[in-house]
Amino acid sequence: EPCVAALARVERTDFLSPMCIGEVANVSAEITYTSRHSVEVQVNVMSENILTGAKKLTNKATLWYVPLSLKNVNKVLEVPPIQYTRKEQEDEGKKRYEEQKLDRLETKQRNGDVIFSVLNPEPHTVGYSQSSLIHLVGPSDCTLLGFVHGGVTMKLMDEVAGIVAARHCKTNIVTASVDAINFHEKIKKGCVITISGRMTFTSNKSMEIEVFVDADPFVDEPRERYRAVSAFFTYVSLSKEGKPLPVPQLLTETEDEKRRFEEGKGRYLQTKAKRQAQMQQAAQQ
Repeated sequence: EPCVAALARVERTDFLSPMCIGEVANVSAEITYTSRHSVEVQVNVMSENILTGAKKLTNKATLWYVPLSLKNVNKVLEVPPIQYTRKEQEDEGKKRYEEQKLDRLETKQRNGDVIFSVLNPEPHTVGYSQSSLIHLVGPSDCTLLGFVHGGVTMKLMDEVAGIVAARHCKTNIVTASVDAINFHEKIKKGCVITISGRMTFTSNKSMEIEVFVDADPFVDEPRERYRAVSAFFTYVSLSKEGKPLPVPQLLTETEDEKRRFEEGKGRYLQTKAKRQAQMQQAAQQ
């Protein structure tokens, strides 16, 4: 049956190296696992300096897609299985599938949060740096079926997260990584989307910002606002020379802010431990 692949989730993305103006981007993608109703695609981005020939890996990520019927976009179709060269590849892929499925469920359960404006907030508090952007979804934002491109949504989320980070530290900031981006529901052409961001955690040199997208489909359907996308972005502060700067400590005021700070700290320590383990493994090889 004719179908379209809809982006459902982007796993953690690390920005390993900057890509400069004038460099050539080489993006490669490969299907690495298929479940009954989803496809895992691993993507690598290489940059090439065409003057020197130097190449470097700048980004890598894992994306999950689901096939939607062209006749009925609310119907998820079955995926033809791929052939694995080794049984271990299928087992490892199934483990990744189960992990992301559990994380998506946990993320959806905590999607009731709403960001409210704060009157005269103190510097370095959550209310001081939080930001929102309202965008009307037009034809140029959408696929041929009239649903928003995942890349359009991610760009808007990154812009809001960048404003939050810049407000907090008042310096040059760059995206260091993006935790899993979960696309919970489709966004149709004609919707008004609100992209909201708030600081959740700061370490000595990084900031974690929670961003979510709410959609108001008031043009065609009398449906209430719903949470469409959610993610965590990590930013770092840089000097004019491109060196990391200390980040002002986030001042938490409410019990919810303190809880979110501890949750963010847990994610930070978990990521740090995982990165150290990968470095040790690479050194041993």
